[in-house]
Amino acid sequence: MKQQLNIDVLICGAGAAGLTLAIELARRGIAFRLIEKKDGPFHGSRGKGIQPRTQEVFEDLGILDRLVATGGPYPPERRYQAEGGFTEAEVVEQQAPTASEPYLQPLMVPQFLAERALRERLIELGHRPEYGCELVGFEQNRQGVTAHLHSQTGEEQVRVRWLVGADGGRSFVRHALDVDFPGKTLGVRAIVADVTLSGLGRDVWHRFSDGDMARQISFCPLAGTELFQIQGPIPLEGDIDLSAAGLQAMVAERTGREDIHIHSVSWASAYSMNARLADQYRIGQVFLIGDAAHIHPPTGGQGLNTSVQDAYNLGWKLAAVIQGADEDLLNSYEEERRPIAADMLGLATRLLDSTMRGEMRRGREVKQLDIGYAESSLALEQPRRFGGLLAGDRAPDAPVRGAAGMPQRIFDLLRGTHWTLFGYQTEHGAVQPRPGLHIHHIDKQGNIIDDRLHFATAYAPLAGDWILVRPDGYVGAIVSSQDLAELESYLSRMGLGSGRVLN
Repeated sequence: MKQQLNIDVLICGAGAAGLTLAIELARRGIAFRLIEKKDGPFHGSRGKGIQPRTQEVFEDLGILDRLVATGGPYPPERRYQAEGGFTEAEVVEQQAPTASEPYLQPLMVPQFLAERALRERLIELGHRPEYGCELVGFEQNRQGVTAHLHSQTGEEQVRVRWLVGADGGRSFVRHALDVDFPGKTLGVRAIVADVTLSGLGRDVWHRFSDGDMARQISFCPLAGTELFQIQGPIPLEGDIDLSAAGLQAMVAERTGREDIHIHSVSWASAYSMNARLADQYRIGQVFLIGDAAHIHPPTGGQGLNTSVQDAYNLGWKLAAVIQGADEDLLNSYEEERRPIAADMLGLATRLLDSTMRGEMRRGREVKQLDIGYAESSLALEQPRRFGGLLAGDRAPDAPVRGAAGMPQRIFDLLRGTHWTLFGYQTEHGAVQPRPGLHIHHIDKQGNIIDDRLHFATAYAPLAGDWILVRPDGYVGAIVSSQDLAELESYLSRMGLGSGRVLN
């Protein structure tokens, strides 16, 4: 049996969560392996909505532009009435971007295309998933995990510092840890199928018999493809024919139309909807992310987005500990992300109830821009603030200007693997440079000029404030110039140490 050493992290599962975590580790130079027991990538559209906050994450990862080029906006819905005719309406509230929130509309990208973009980015960083490689067992102690792998080349034993289960709702890692997965089956069974068809235009999302759980069916044109996604409830028991002929019969029966023809099926699934949340996200040296930690009904497009943001949260923390931060930092992963998943489960379940009544409109609640970690142990305010931007909040964007005159965005300054410290009308040199920390002074003599006051509006700083933004785009600390000792202690815990005075 082969044994491999010198791997910090083993990621089990190469879906959206596993790929995001791999990218986060790769761009920080962390040694890892990404394995997937399936023989190749997933080819379906189970998830298709990229919410605004996840678009910001993907901008940081370097793939947003290619996703926008691949996908497109959600089309309006067309509801066909039993007596003939139809009505049309927007599925999502239309809002123009603002200076602080540059992305306010969900982006439709079928899951297999979104994961393809993530794989391409990972390859650019020098890594790729190992398909046909299955985790079949593991043991752990305080120093690490011994993982047993099986692939076509035989058995392999790998010693790693951490194991991350990103292996879906039926997670082997979660079962092996004996972590409870409480929740409920929601009493709804449905089909989802990616098909080629004729008889319907691609300019709208076609919906028939909304509110009728026996006859409801919809046809959504999948942006970036020639496919339609068929969705519809089915009986709780019994086999469902997911072939082209079987779906053709269902379509004819539910729509009453003979001009809609199913030509081929590229992927299809019949599934029961569940809402479940793992009791723990971490046991020792093993973590759960994505569907291994929480499963949602598909309503509102929260599952894939929550999974990506799990990985985005955990990735920088693993890297920071490997590079010298206090290992207690890893406890903040469950502390921050599990309550978010609980809230998203509640939201998706409420939206499912609305969908069953034929109500499809979605508002700000699904966009995930208001998610934050105000109660986190990583949120520091000195002195405490009672309004405006708070520690733990998402760091807003803002158009600013570099001292050389060129326009910039705050997101340009945040992009990358570093921490970012903004000094607002602060003494230059009061906080010393150090690896992993980018310092920007915002004032008339600073390197960043806020002449249109977009930064001042979004961040609501007081003169002398220092605002520290984490690598995942959330505010870690806001301290006054009188409290720099608190800031230095915080930076030290994050592995950033103390700066050297430069001559």
